[in-house]
Amino acid sequence: MSTSVTQTCRDLSELTAAAQTACRLLFQECYKAGIVDIFITETYRSQARQNYLHEQGRTRLFDDAGNKLYKVTWTLLSNHTSRRAWDIAVAPPRDLYDKSTLSRVGAIAKRLGITWGGYWPAGQYDAPHFEIPTSWKMPKGYKLEGQVIVPSNSKLKVQLFVEDKPKEKDDDVMKFTNPTTENAVRDYIKQSVDKKLVDKSWLEKFDNGSMTSGDFEGLKIIISQRSA
Repeated sequence: MSTSVTQTCRDLSELTAAAQTACRLLFQECYKAGIVDIFITETYRSQARQNYLHEQGRTRLFDDAGNKLYKVTWTLLSNHTSRRAWDIAVAPPRDLYDKSTLSRVGAIAKRLGITWGGYWPAGQYDAPHFEIPTSWKMPKGYKLEGQVIVPSNSKLKVQLFVEDKPKEKDDDVMKFTNPTTENAVRDYIKQSVDKKLVDKSWLEKFDNGSMTSGDFEGLKIIISQRSA
């Protein structure tokens, strides 16, 4: 984390745990909405840096090169300093603070209980700014679905990597209405294993309840061919 008042911190880990989760959730939902060209420009901000930024356009009117400076923040009391806020921007070729893109992100944020500065009144309007209240919790119906890549520069795209879900048991798993039939099928498979017509893994598959009707039909063909 930078300690200089002139440098930004873009490290997501500098935010509170809840803000990190909220930010990742926001970027995940943006990704799912096709918004992948946004990136973080600032997370945690020290009070010293907040003071420095507040001076810009007020008591500090020109930079070292003599260029006129404009106001960039309306407050000395920012939630950046409490680690519950982050700023974003839009990657080229769109404008850095493209209104259309930020408005779409703001609408998504609203559904997630995340405050967007674009909804604030004139004089406080801050379209790149997002923050959460201290009481923020994951909204019902939402979850982090995988690893969310939250870019901190314009060269990267928002990404979501979802791990492959374990395969569920086939709906066509063999079921028996009475033990007599089940025992008869098991004996048939066991005899075929004993005769070395099929591998014992087939019997294990039957015993652990993962054999499907398709498996069994195929197994019968194999047994029939090898018995001929």
